[in-house]
Amino acid sequence: MSNEICDQVPADSAGAREIGFAVPEIYNASRVLFDNLGKGYGDKLALIGPAGTRTYAELCAEACRWGNGFISLGLKRGDRVLLFLDDTPAYPAAFFGAVRAGFVPLLINTLTPPDLLQFYLADSGATVAVAESEFCARFNAEARKDTSLRTLIVVNGEMGERAAPAAVAAASWLAQFPAELAEANTHRNEMAFWMYSSGSTGRPKGIVHLQHDMTYSEVAFAQNVLKLTPDDICFSVPKIFFAYGFGNSVTFPFSVGAATLLLPGQPKPATIFAAIEQYRPTVFFGLPTLYTSLTKAEGAQQTNFSSLRMALSAAEVLSAEVFNGWKTLTGLEIVEGLGSTEVLHIYLSNRPERKKLGAAGLRVPGYEVALRNKDGSEVGDGEEGILWVRGDSNTPLYWNRPDKSAETIREGGWIYTGDRFVRDADGFHFFRGRADDLIKISGQWVYPLEVELCLADHPDIRECAVFAAELPDRRMTLKAVVVMNSRTTDQGEATRRLQDYVKGKLLPYKYPREVIFIDELPKTGTGKIDRQALLRM
Repeated sequence: MSNEICDQVPADSAGAREIGFAVPEIYNASRVLFDNLGKGYGDKLALIGPAGTRTYAELCAEACRWGNGFISLGLKRGDRVLLFLDDTPAYPAAFFGAVRAGFVPLLINTLTPPDLLQFYLADSGATVAVAESEFCARFNAEARKDTSLRTLIVVNGEMGERAAPAAVAAASWLAQFPAELAEANTHRNEMAFWMYSSGSTGRPKGIVHLQHDMTYSEVAFAQNVLKLTPDDICFSVPKIFFAYGFGNSVTFPFSVGAATLLLPGQPKPATIFAAIEQYRPTVFFGLPTLYTSLTKAEGAQQTNFSSLRMALSAAEVLSAEVFNGWKTLTGLEIVEGLGSTEVLHIYLSNRPERKKLGAAGLRVPGYEVALRNKDGSEVGDGEEGILWVRGDSNTPLYWNRPDKSAETIREGGWIYTGDRFVRDADGFHFFRGRADDLIKISGQWVYPLEVELCLADHPDIRECAVFAAELPDRRMTLKAVVVMNSRTTDQGEATRRLQDYVKGKLLPYKYPREVIFIDELPKTGTGKIDRQALLRM
C-alpha cells in the first residue's frame, strides 16, 4: 500500500497517550486472534454455537488455510476479498486468513441484493468472494457485470445449480493448504479491512480501517466498559458484518481469550432464548428494537437469563419502557452507548456503575469528543451542538470518495458526525437528532426525534418512528408510524389519543398530523429501523 493512508494517521495522538496504547510500526491485525496461542489458550474454546465449535488452535489453523488459499489465487498485497457470510466459524477464519496474508476483506451485509453487490465488487475491485451456499444465487450475471470477480468460494453447504461460474466448494478447496502461515509484515497504518455504509443518504461508502484499529477499539472501549475475562462468553445478536457486531463477536472476546457464541440465521426471539439457555453467555449485545421484541415475546418469562452479567445496546436511543422492561425480565440494566462504523465501535457509553437513562453516555477513554456549533466553535454544557469525535480507530478516508471524505473527515483527524447532542454538567451526552432533521411545521421548527421519543414513552406503543413528509403543496408535516401493544380496532380514536398525548407532553404544534398503524416496523440488516422504507409508505 502507498504511504498515502499512513501519512494521514497521527503517530502519537492525545487519545492514544491517555489509554497508553502502542503497537509496533510493523503490525498485523491477525494478532488479535493468533496471540492467544502464545498465551496458552490454544485448547480453549474460541467459538461455540449451533454452527459448530472451534478452539483457538483450530480457528488459527483454519485461518492459515484460508490465507494460503487466497495466496494460491494470485492475490497481491492489499487486494480485496469480499465476504458475504453469516455468523458461523467460517467468518472469523476467512477474515483473519485474509488479513494475515496481507489482503483486505470486505464485510458485506447479507441482505444485499445483486445490483448493490455489483456496486461493491466494482467499487472495491475484488477478484475473490467468499459466500454462504444459500447466497450464491445473488452472484448472478447482474452482480458480476463489469466487475473483476474471478473466483467464488462457497461455504456451509453444497454449491448446487445456484453457484456462479468459477465457484469452488470451500471444504475440499481448503483441505489442500497448510495450517501454518506467517503474518504479512504490514504497517500498523496499512489497510486491514473495509465495511460499507448503509447508503441511506446516497451511494454506499467504503469505510477503510487500518491494522491497528481493532486493538485500539478494544483497549479504549472493551477494557474500560466491558472488562472481559477469559471466562466470558459474548453473544452479539447484531451480525459480524455490522461494525458493532464485529467488535462484540470478534475483536473483544478474542483480545482476551474469551469465547464467542455465533448464531446464524434470522435472530428470532425463540432462537435467541434457546441459545441463551443452551450456551449460557455472560455478555449480551443488542439494539433497542431487539430488546423491545425480546421483552414482549412469547417464552421470555420462561427463559433462564441467570448466566448474563451484562447487557449492552447501541445504534439508536433506548427508551425508558425498553430499559425497564428488560430489567424486569432479567434483572439487568442495559448499558447504552453510541458508536459508528467510521470510528469502528463505541465512543460514548454509559457504565454499569454510572449511567443515566436516555443518555448515549460519557466519553470513552481514548476518544476526544467535542460539541460545536455550525461555525465550528465549541459549545458549553447545556447547549446544543454537533458532535465531533477523534480517536486512533477513526477511518482515514472513504474509498474513492474524496468528496464525502472531505465532508466527514476534518482537519486534525476529527470526524464530523452530523449528530446533535446536549452534554450535561456530569459529562453525559443526550442525542437530539441529526443536524439536517430540523423542519418547519406551521411556522415553527420541530425535530422529529423529539416527537418520536415522546410517543415511544406512551404505554400503548411498542415501537414507533416519526419523520418529516412533504405534502402535495410542498409544505412539510410530521408522520408517525406506530406499532401498538395490542391491535386497535378504532384507529381514528387511537390517532386522536396519541396526538393529544404529544400535545400535552410537548407543545401543541408538534403533534404528528398523520398516524399510520402497522404490525411491525421494517428493519435494516443491522437491526435498525429502516427509515428509507418508511418514507416510501
